[in-house]
Amino acid sequence: MVVLPLVYKFVKQGIEMKKYFIITAIILLGGFGFYQKIYIPKHTFETIKALKGDMTLRIHGVGNVGAKEIYKVGSVYGGRVFSFNIDEGDFIKKGDLIAKIDSIDLSDKVAEQEANVKKLLRDIKALKLDRKSALTTFNYQEEIFKKNRELFKKKVISELDFKKFKTNRDVAKLQVSSISAKIESLHSQTEQINANTSGLKERLLRYTIYSPVDGYVTKKLISNFAIITQNQNLLEIVTPKDVWIETHIDTRMSGSVKIGDIATIELRSSSHKHKAKVTNIRPVNNSVTNEREIDVAFETLPIPFYLKEQAIVTISVQEFTDIIKVPLSALSVYKQEDGVWILKENRVHFKALKILAYGEDYVATKDISRDDNLVIPSPKKKSLVNGMKIYND
Repeated sequence: MVVLPLVYKFVKQGIEMKKYFIITAIILLGGFGFYQKIYIPKHTFETIKALKGDMTLRIHGVGNVGAKEIYKVGSVYGGRVFSFNIDEGDFIKKGDLIAKIDSIDLSDKVAEQEANVKKLLRDIKALKLDRKSALTTFNYQEEIFKKNRELFKKKVISELDFKKFKTNRDVAKLQVSSISAKIESLHSQTEQINANTSGLKERLLRYTIYSPVDGYVTKKLISNFAIITQNQNLLEIVTPKDVWIETHIDTRMSGSVKIGDIATIELRSSSHKHKAKVTNIRPVNNSVTNEREIDVAFETLPIPFYLKEQAIVTISVQEFTDIIKVPLSALSVYKQEDGVWILKENRVHFKALKILAYGEDYVATKDISRDDNLVIPSPKKKSLVNGMKIYND
């Protein structure tokens, strides 16, 4: 009967040992699985080699068709618009008639003033004839006065008769002076009216609107026979030389762009690539996107063109020969420096790079060799640190 408890105890110990063995096996299998399925994949990275060769640096940007200058043509005076038959898209030359504004009675006032001047000129002409007659009378009276003065000196005539001849001479002289004063007054009136007429004519000219430049009408703001107020705009004109693409470039890539760089423009409405060049680099970045604003002008303006149309701009900035090209996928930022992770003896080491230029798929540098194994970092894997041991594909 003593054998049964011993057998039971032995069986119980065997079961417990088996349980511990199973648990240990599970832990080992779990650890092995974690190592194989999680640890190794998290520490396994793809590597790549840098390339050596030539590289054309091209910068892409998206922008819209705009213009350096948009001429807003309007009227200084208000009124009803006549002869306004220009449409959007029309090409007009400098000096072409745009519209006429009803000047109400301004033309009548000019005609009235001109008629007054003609009347004054006729009056001046008549007065000049009167002055000529008065001057003849004065000369006659002057001769009589001189002769009688000699007779008076010789006591041939009386003082009373002498004073009579002197008075006649003075009256004739006053008559000449009076007529001359009237002529001067009429001349002054004529000059004043002419000045007023010139002002009215100048004002009348402002009621006729002419194109200030050669260009295309991009916007017509009113219709014919509309009534406008003072200083109201009628239309907007853009000259061909002022049309450009207002594009936005990543600030990191914009530093090498300069005025005069060759570019191409592809409008959204067409797959054709238009030749262009950089004509302006704005001194202040866009306040919203913090991108550099660069203006690129067409070599030959496509007709028709549409302001605000979207376009893709490609700028050829620089040519590199025999340069090391690092794929963008291999670039990293470590301790606020741009560079790459280089694999040596299964351990990674960060190498800061002086990047000469950013391309579409590569960056240009001279700081590494094409024999270096570059580690491609991944957000799904372990973060890389200096000296870290990794596996590579």
